[in-house]
Amino acid sequence: MKLDDRRFPRAQLRKAGGVLETADVFSLFGEHQEAVKADVKAFSQLMRHLKEFDEAHSTVIMVQVENETGLLGDSRDGSAAANKAFEQEVPQHLVQYLHQDLEALHKTLRDNLKSFSDLVKASGNDVKKLADMSWEQVFGSSKQTDELFMAFHYSAYLEKVAAAGKDEYPIPFYTNLWMNYVGPDGDNEFPSVAGGGGMPGDYPSGGAVANVLDIWQRCAPHLDFIAPDVYLNDYASSCANYRHRNQPLFIPEQRRDEYGARRIWTAYASYQALGVSPFGIDTLDPKTSPFRRHYGLLAQVSELVLEAQRTPGKAEGFYFDELEADGQDKSPARVFHMGNFSVRIERCFVFGKPGAGAGMIIHLDTTPNTAKFLLIGWGFQAVFKSLDPSSHFTGILKFEEKAVDAETKALRTVRTLGGDETRSGIYAMMPNEEPDYGGFPICVTVPADTAIAECQVYSLSR
Repeated sequence: MKLDDRRFPRAQLRKAGGVLETADVFSLFGEHQEAVKADVKAFSQLMRHLKEFDEAHSTVIMVQVENETGLLGDSRDGSAAANKAFEQEVPQHLVQYLHQDLEALHKTLRDNLKSFSDLVKASGNDVKKLADMSWEQVFGSSKQTDELFMAFHYSAYLEKVAAAGKDEYPIPFYTNLWMNYVGPDGDNEFPSVAGGGGMPGDYPSGGAVANVLDIWQRCAPHLDFIAPDVYLNDYASSCANYRHRNQPLFIPEQRRDEYGARRIWTAYASYQALGVSPFGIDTLDPKTSPFRRHYGLLAQVSELVLEAQRTPGKAEGFYFDELEADGQDKSPARVFHMGNFSVRIERCFVFGKPGAGAGMIIHLDTTPNTAKFLLIGWGFQAVFKSLDPSSHFTGILKFEEKAVDAETKALRTVRTLGGDETRSGIYAMMPNEEPDYGGFPICVTVPADTAIAECQVYSLSR
């Protein structure tokens, strides 16, 4: 395929002075569509083979279709066939969908549709009047219009491939995407070239980033979900973006270091993730990989987590990164409302240097004046306060360290924790394995053992 550019023409990148540069990807456009035919044939054969040898075992539970789809180097294909398609009318079903679903679209897409919205209003909300209008006439002249155009055609391409695969073996399919690393949710100080930049073409234009996610969800229904590769964006924002329209969250690529490992708790607890897969984990020594500790604990409590995921809001995840060299803390405390109580999760107190932390809290049950919570993880403490306006006191009734029985998976009590583990009933403390006592001779924050505890709180009302 790479050698036959007549049968499989390449996309053309528009460079300064009107120069066209051949891209290292196939064009989506052209009369015969040989590329998609070849992909359909190959993927169908793969899924047929997979069904034959694995259906009875279900070793493979889902399949990724393509990888980080999109065009790098330009906001859209500049080939003659692509230009012709760009100048043709926008498909009416797309225009109708964007009009009818405008308020439900992801905010970033709505923000890019101002020209479209103004045009629809001028037509008296009669989108049929937009027939025979080109992409630029409908959406305006911008790189975002180019991206929308490419997203429509890339998603249609993958839909053909995915639909053919589903005909052979209907297991879950997804595709992943290279995110836009420059924006308000950036979580890095790396130069933009490291992540590709902030405009379509700097990152793969037409890929299923948040500002065209609705297009992908609409035009590629045989993909069960769209999965973000999360490296340099704010982790929680990325998770929230890809629960859009209540699709499942799966992170097929992310950082493999401790910084990345701490964040998986947010994905699993707060956003009900199906899974989180660190890229390049096979290059780490399993004995020293940070994921050994995090996944090890998560495996112990997996049934509890799965049960909590059935009810969004029942569990919340969090993380606290290492303090900056100057002592600055960029990981603020989190406050959650769970049942009749608010829960403030903050970095665990020590007399010395506070450490990093991560984990989740699960709301187990509640009565008007009491509630039970399961605390999982290290390096944090929980502070509880009743939401009842008549309450004048909130305290800890019982705090127990728990372990998971290897056979039954049931929780059993290891020991009852006392005042030293709650700072006299104020905090439910979940310390790190080796907290820094700062030279203080009393171990006021004892090292963590199981990293699992159950806390029952109560309130007194007037």
